[in-house]
Amino acid sequence: MESKTSRFPFPYQPYSIQESFMEALYTALDQGKVGIFESPTGTGKSLSLICGALTWLRDYEEQKKQEAARLLDGPEKKCDAVKEENNSSQPSEPDWVSEFVQKKAERDMVNKLKDEELKRKKREERLEMIRHNAQLRYAMKRKASEEDEAVKLLQLSKEGAESEIHSPEEEGLIVAEYESDDEATPKSRLCDEDDDEDLEEDHVTKIYYCSRTHSQLAQFVHEVQKSPYGAAVRLVNLGSRQNLCINPEVVRLGNVQMMNDRCLEMQKNKHEKREKASDSETKRRRGVAKATCPFSGFENLMAMRDEVLVKVRDVEQLLQHGRETHTCPYYSTRMAIPAAQVVVLPYQSLLHASTRKASGIKLKDQIVIIDEAHNLTDTISAIHSTEISGAQLCRAHSQLSQYCERYRSRLKAKNLMYIKQILFVLEGLVRTLGGKVGQNPNTQSCQPGSELLTINDFLFKAHVDNINLFKVQKYFEKSMISQKLCGFVEKYEGSGVNIHSSSKNKENRRTEGLGRFLQTLQNKPTDVSEQQVAVEDKPIMASPMMLVESFLFALTNANKDGRVVIQKQACLSQSSLKFLLLNAAVHFAQIVQECRAVIIAGGTMQPVADFKEQLLFSAGVPEDRILDFSCGHVIPPENILPIVLCAGPSGQRLEFTFQTRDTPQMMEETGRVLSNLCNIVPGGVVCFFPSYEYEKRILGHWESTGILQRLQSKKKIFQEPKKASQVEQVLSDYSKCIQHCSNGGSGQTGALLFSVVGGKMSEGINFSDDLGRCIVMVGMPYPNIKSPELQEKMAYLDKHMPHIGGKSPGKALIENLCMKAVNQSIGRAIRHRGDYACIVLCDHRYARPGTLQKLPEWIRSSTHTHTTFGPAFASARKDLSRTFQVQYPLN
Repeated sequence: MESKTSRFPFPYQPYSIQESFMEALYTALDQGKVGIFESPTGTGKSLSLICGALTWLRDYEEQKKQEAARLLDGPEKKCDAVKEENNSSQPSEPDWVSEFVQKKAERDMVNKLKDEELKRKKREERLEMIRHNAQLRYAMKRKASEEDEAVKLLQLSKEGAESEIHSPEEEGLIVAEYESDDEATPKSRLCDEDDDEDLEEDHVTKIYYCSRTHSQLAQFVHEVQKSPYGAAVRLVNLGSRQNLCINPEVVRLGNVQMMNDRCLEMQKNKHEKREKASDSETKRRRGVAKATCPFSGFENLMAMRDEVLVKVRDVEQLLQHGRETHTCPYYSTRMAIPAAQVVVLPYQSLLHASTRKASGIKLKDQIVIIDEAHNLTDTISAIHSTEISGAQLCRAHSQLSQYCERYRSRLKAKNLMYIKQILFVLEGLVRTLGGKVGQNPNTQSCQPGSELLTINDFLFKAHVDNINLFKVQKYFEKSMISQKLCGFVEKYEGSGVNIHSSSKNKENRRTEGLGRFLQTLQNKPTDVSEQQVAVEDKPIMASPMMLVESFLFALTNANKDGRVVIQKQACLSQSSLKFLLLNAAVHFAQIVQECRAVIIAGGTMQPVADFKEQLLFSAGVPEDRILDFSCGHVIPPENILPIVLCAGPSGQRLEFTFQTRDTPQMMEETGRVLSNLCNIVPGGVVCFFPSYEYEKRILGHWESTGILQRLQSKKKIFQEPKKASQVEQVLSDYSKCIQHCSNGGSGQTGALLFSVVGGKMSEGINFSDDLGRCIVMVGMPYPNIKSPELQEKMAYLDKHMPHIGGKSPGKALIENLCMKAVNQSIGRAIRHRGDYACIVLCDHRYARPGTLQKLPEWIRSSTHTHTTFGPAFASARKDLSRTFQVQYPLN
């Protein structure tokens, strides 16, 4: 099973399936493929991805160096590509013209290669000096002005739903207080001429690795640190301000949107402060000093940028280093992107185009690896779907109206026109919910109901079909009106100032702060509950205009690719508008078109047919560019026993349809199945139900009939908590109980954990060894087919996707969603080579050939179908006695 020798550096002798995985990965990267890679959990998938991809990157960089050296070796060595290009073009030109053009192209290419080689050597020398703690004289030369520091930070400030921040000369400016001079500072003046390459450095060929959660990203970084490439690879770990900010004033806000707003405000304050300081004619005025961030010193940021590149660090280590050096990890990591070889980032930062652009991510000819991608289609749809409430729409309209009124005399005519268009659109959106702007949304009643419309029909209904939303979207991006409105609200509305009033005399302005302070003392709540209510009533963000921007951007999708749900409640403030993206491929297309290669990996990628149709083929990926790879498990075949159970101990057929699953007979038969399994399975048993509602119903029935008490006499019962914060405690108690029982400290044989498919314990949880000796799947977890959103998705697929084998793509979607959820749940067991478990699928419908085909190959190949309970139970008991080396008497 072991490979003799491997060309891939590995911390240990790789398994044969790991060797095959890395070979297939290397081929996919080298040939520019879109690869779908499935490797079961416990087979070292992350390490195989790291070593395979970095080996290819090492070879590719070496090949580029050799090619550059060959071209720079002498003027007589010509570039074949340049020759061929010039020979094939303009054939009618005279020879001397063709020769001149060819020589010029060769000189340009040689100059470009020399420039790239010079930058590469400088970068490597600089990083090598840092590795050996040498005195960095180059850092002392960076003496950019503080104004330019702030401009650079503003250029790096955007992420998530925010649109990109442009430098002042690129903005569609709104008011004079944010307006720069006509002769704006060019980017080339951001630093000294000698160090210009530090900011304008070209992006080297790199690997973008993204995953679903920050814990998965941290695990990947730790694997890189342990790999043979850990000491030399230049890796950057990206995150949101919520993960990387070290400014206590910002961190205490907690909410990511409020943190973004506060950080941007501090950068603007710093920029404005330098502008005023540099203006010798500005009169000195008294007033409250605006807060700026003390962690954004430009020299420190550049120094930490280099420190990030010389040593692989996870988020916690970045935070620690930032605190020690008094430097912001959020901005320094973004500055390190161009020179990095590996960039680790969450889904949102890669899959959302505006976030990519804002973070400085360039995908042209790069490698993208998307891990844990079993729900990639749904993830893209969710990222690009958005919802906004009636209260938020009214609040945005009110704030923008007051902003417009206060600065009307200072607004340019074009900016005023766009602001009025946005106000007009907001009025139309509120009108679709049955309300009016200018009135309290909490007091406006609506007729409850829901309506689902195409994008065009919704625009007609809102009477905004005459507005060019593409131009409005561009205005949002250029002007940064959403961010400026947040600052405006915090400055005036948040401080209690009447923003309509601009004619207060100086004395009133001096005393209004004291008046507000005395008023807060007078109204200060004395009861703890009152304080809690005050905190809960506080708005989540200063302005909801960012949500408005996202919603209007969503409405620029093609009419067939999205739907708008109008959800009316009794009160306007609780009513909402929701955009649903139906075609995820439209946003994935740019990634597969720009990248050199895209690798989509996961532990359970089956079924992949709809994945290819909905995401790859629809994004324009030709079939010959797709490489599909799936490997088996490292465990011996006898270490896993998957059983399809068609009937219970009393002969009752197991079929958990909506019509039969609530019958007393079906619930009692399920209890008997579980009771018998608990007799013979040591350690932990994890039982998955299709929904929380059904779990509650069946447990209630078992308690009234005494089945729950019989189960509890054999195993201590645990239940998946409703709150995510309690999951860790439940798992800890579950683990301790099993360990205690295995030591003979109890009459029970282990523990029984009730969980829900798609819940908090069906993904990302490790039930290895005794924690998951048996996984029981009760029924088939089909999604709610009556959901309007799902029905619309099915109708879209039926209309735009091919009918393979005469089967409706909409119905295939339902089955695939079900089986993907099943595969994720049963994949919680068997986590390493020496692990073993039994998997019981309780429903005769699992025996259908089409359904069995959707199980992972390493499970499907060992699956046994039993039409009666006796042979299934005997098979399980026999395997438990032989493989698990335990034997319990049958009660």
